[in-house]
Amino acid sequence: MTQPLLRIAIEHQWDGSAARPDERTEVTLQRIGSTWQIEVDAPFHDDPVPAVASGPTSGLWDFEVVELFLLAPREHYLEIELGPHGHHLVLELQGRREIVRQGLAIDFDAQRTGGRWQGTARVPDDLVPRGVARFNAYAIHGIGLERRYLAHCPTPGEAPDFHQLDGFVPLPAEMQARPTLTSP
Repeated sequence: MTQPLLRIAIEHQWDGSAARPDERTEVTLQRIGSTWQIEVDAPFHDDPVPAVASGPTSGLWDFEVVELFLLAPREHYLEIELGPHGHHLVLELQGRREIVRQGLAIDFDAQRTGGRWQGTARVPDDLVPRGVARFNAYAIHGIGLERRYLAHCPTPGEAPDFHQLDGFVPLPAEMQARPTLTSP
């Protein structure tokens, strides 16, 4: 069963100031049967490529990347990172920055054309924490002092911190199909 499509615009820097028009990114999220499909349409900044073959890539946040966080109750969340060269990283966390599983397998394809990149990830429902109800999305690019951190919902503070879970926004109710289990 196909459910409504959620369009997520990444149009701000991490602190809430406007991103440049050439940085703006769109992520779409849709549940299709037992899969969460994530599509990325982002500018391609031609940052250095990870030195490993495409696929699961540790430390992908240090490269050009788009990230989607899906949050369930009790700080149980999934961090999905997608790069323009087919690299990806999926982390399950229980508690802020407390990784319980990493390098989870998903299907991800990316292609670069005309100064932009598009990617499609398919995440099995069984990887997504039960009761997911909130989210945030980010885009990162640049090197050294030119590094740029963009967010769908800005994160307060003196430096970018994408694990500020209380700043995540609600998913549409129809996307919250799996109930929370009573036991952890």
